[in-house]
Amino acid sequence: MGLLYLVRHAQASFLSENYDKLSPLGEAQSRRLGEFWAHQKLNFDRTATGPCVRQKDTVKFIAEAYSQAGQAFPEPQIMPEFDEYQAEDVLKRTLPALLETDEGIRNLHAAFQSSPDHATQRATFQKLFETVIGKWVNAELAPQGVETWQEFCARVNSGLTKFLASGQRGEQVAIFSSGGPIAVTMQRALNLSPAATLGVSWMSQNSSWSEFLYGADRFTLSAFNSHAHINDPAMLTYR
Repeated sequence: MGLLYLVRHAQASFLSENYDKLSPLGEAQSRRLGEFWAHQKLNFDRTATGPCVRQKDTVKFIAEAYSQAGQAFPEPQIMPEFDEYQAEDVLKRTLPALLETDEGIRNLHAAFQSSPDHATQRATFQKLFETVIGKWVNAELAPQGVETWQEFCARVNSGLTKFLASGQRGEQVAIFSSGGPIAVTMQRALNLSPAATLGVSWMSQNSSWSEFLYGADRFTLSAFNSHAHINDPAMLTYR
């Protein structure tokens, strides 16, 4: 059996002009993970990452921590299959019409815009985001030029099959991705419904990892959302 570590990227720059960039806290989370794994003498045969800057930079800081500990970390294979779903495009292309036709969306959007502080802004945006993406997952929204939920799931599963099948038996490997692909991988292991899969996507914490045992005819969850490298609650984030 092989062992897959599936890692969510560290905190990105949420609600900034460029989300796809690690925040200073995200950089610290990545270093902590690298230092923790290096201390544990955790070695990987192969690694892969999605194409996003936040995903690749998470690996970069982990690899730097390994290097400082005098240990090697495999150069990651960049695989577009592990990109996140196109959430920003879903919002951009559907929100204007939803604001005209959906009172619930209108109220959530108004609450977001009138948020008195950053913490409230994060919370109200998350409610709006979850509602719109839920409609997309249920095929109530199908913006032109944006992959569907079904296409997204097929993409991630194709990448998993390709990456896991291209190595040797009994390997220990790591993939660095985002909440959506992690949820699809959980769906693969546990046969979750689309709604349950989307719910799992909100649960992955930044820089956490999940573990899966895999073989020719087996793909089993071993651990989910581990974050033993972070002992300061203030460093635990979801966005």
